[in-house]
Amino acid sequence: MLFEEESKAFFTVSGLTALIKERLESGFSSVAVEGEISNFRPSAAGHWYFSLKDQDAVISAVMFRGKSARVDFYPEDGITVKISGNLSVYEKRGNYQIICDTMVRSGEGAILAMLEERKRRLAAEGLFDLEKKKPIPPFPARVAVITSPTGAALRDILQVLGRRGAGVDITILPTLVQGDGAAEQIAAQIRRANRYNMGEVIIMGRGGGSLEDLLPFSEEAVARAVAESTIPIISAVGHETDTALSDLAADLRAPTPSAAAELVCEEREALLLRVGAIAGEMQDNLLRSAEKARILLQRFSGEEMKERMQRLLQPRRFELDDQREEAVRAIGEKITAERHRLALIIKEMETSNPLAILQKGYAVVSRKRDDGLVTDAAEERVGEALCIRLAKGSVDATIEEIHSEKL
Repeated sequence: MLFEEESKAFFTVSGLTALIKERLESGFSSVAVEGEISNFRPSAAGHWYFSLKDQDAVISAVMFRGKSARVDFYPEDGITVKISGNLSVYEKRGNYQIICDTMVRSGEGAILAMLEERKRRLAAEGLFDLEKKKPIPPFPARVAVITSPTGAALRDILQVLGRRGAGVDITILPTLVQGDGAAEQIAAQIRRANRYNMGEVIIMGRGGGSLEDLLPFSEEAVARAVAESTIPIISAVGHETDTALSDLAADLRAPTPSAAAELVCEEREALLLRVGAIAGEMQDNLLRSAEKARILLQRFSGEEMKERMQRLLQPRRFELDDQREEAVRAIGEKITAERHRLALIIKEMETSNPLAILQKGYAVVSRKRDDGLVTDAAEERVGEALCIRLAKGSVDATIEEIHSEKL
């Protein structure tokens, strides 16, 4: 509001603030700012209040819940970010702030653009072609793992393989998984695993992290080493939503390191079925071989035929014995585990038996007329016939007096 006094025009505070608000918000309806987050204050409603600063200035900012839910990292003081939004004036306090629409870590935009260009270039070379993917062996006996020796990814992989892949030989090739030199180490370990044939399949990856943390697995050297590997590679980088170029170059992508470990081992039941199938096939081969020997019997002496048969059958007998022992051992382990589980269930049932407490001197009291349990003296009446069940047997009683007490 504008008014005049002694030939001089004056604004009211609200009028001037409204004018500033109109000019500022219309003049800066879309801004992009880079700065360091400070005084970050998340609200219970999901809104983010913070300041952006550089060496010489600071500006207030807010990002409301609907927009903050789309940000793929959690802001902290000291992080440099790029935001876009518009300026707004809060009239009651007379200050202005940025209403944020988007937020990314500083540098992420350039990184994403670089990765997209690299992806297009390597795809044009055929590094990611599906027809070049090698199948993952269904029952690998040897697995090479390329990851950090101290990371959670290795612990998850070893836990899954130990639980589901008993008997699998694991070779760990330690490497950096982030920072300077990580990409070179990862590529070198892939080549080393191939040079010395250190596994029938390679699991390569790491746990979650920021875009910068996962960059080594998108380096061109790593993508090329993955694509050139003669050993099938499963890439498991970050979480399910993370994608690195190594995932695209690998023969198979797993959403997590644990999932990668599950892909290279089978349940014991499936292994037993396979053993049974092999045993049946071996038996068929033995029968066919015996039939051939019978046909050729006339051409050889008895001793010579016996020796030939021994040489033919002995290796297959050894193989059949090995497969039978493995099946018996696996079934024995399964029976032992089930017996232990059954014993635990029986013990739990005995502990939960409501009648077991009667052995300690307690009793269950019920009315004879309706079998209802007696739990409150105030609800009963003199002369009521009762049945008192003990640990052994029961007795009948009649209420003579009622004493109602509050505990």
